[in-house]
Amino acid sequence: MEKCLLGKSDLAVSRIALGCMSLGTDQRKAQEIIQTALDAGINYFDTADLYDYGVNEQIVGKALAPVRDQVIIATKVGNRWNDDKNGWYWDASKTYIKEAVKQSLQRLGTDYIDLYQLHGGTMEDRIDETIEAFEELVEEGIIRYYGISSIRPTVIKAYAERSNIVSCMMQYSILDRRPEEEAFPLLEKHGISVVARGPLARGLLSDALLNKASESVKQNGYVNYRYQELKELLPLLKEKLTTGRGMTAASLQFVLAQPVVAACVVGASSVGQLVENVRALEQPALTEEELHFIRKLTKSNGYEQHRLSEKTR
Repeated sequence: MEKCLLGKSDLAVSRIALGCMSLGTDQRKAQEIIQTALDAGINYFDTADLYDYGVNEQIVGKALAPVRDQVIIATKVGNRWNDDKNGWYWDASKTYIKEAVKQSLQRLGTDYIDLYQLHGGTMEDRIDETIEAFEELVEEGIIRYYGISSIRPTVIKAYAERSNIVSCMMQYSILDRRPEEEAFPLLEKHGISVVARGPLARGLLSDALLNKASESVKQNGYVNYRYQELKELLPLLKEKLTTGRGMTAASLQFVLAQPVVAACVVGASSVGQLVENVRALEQPALTEEELHFIRKLTKSNGYEQHRLSEKTR
């Protein structure tokens, strides 16, 4: 699988990353999915201390232990479980970050983390203190690089201008193009890579299309799209983009066609689901005409609410 350097780091990450949140707590099943990812050339695995109360880190660490020096492990910090584990609260303090990283290292069974990410962030945080924590961890050799996971333009701007983050994870897809205006230009300027999550928009951009629509989507729509708009838009996209490829492939390829995007994070709760996503990169790439079609039909702030003429289509 093709690899891409993450920001200004020397981390060469696979264009598809395995988002480990959906692995579940069955070590055998998770091991099978992770091994399938490795066999497909995926070397980038993303987890978080929040997932399954830290059990996800344990499962990922155990599965990757035999190939630790060949993979890139990314985890996250900032969401702190209550003592009774019935919820969590935000803590981006230096004290907590430097304590939490020790626990993540222990669960992962490793003595360093390739990419340590702030799992959110607000403008009310003591941002310079948070940055100082990450910088010290780099100096101590505990982490190789750090990044953030955020969709807040003000937070992204603060870290892009005041820190040495190499990546920013954010939601981005054909149905959520807000980052193109809100974040991409700034991140490109500072040499920071985007790690895109949600490229299939909760399954709406997979081959299943609206069959994957949850009750929430039917009632509230998705991002800036009403459900009725999705019923009009998705068939148009499928009609134009699925000659020689599936909709899943077109959706992932659109995201990866953006120069600032280094990798797509895809989740998988089964081997079959992962294989489908990996095969997307083996299918014909989107043409410039198809990319133009997507950009014309969708907007960064929502559906244009018009059907293209037969000639344009």
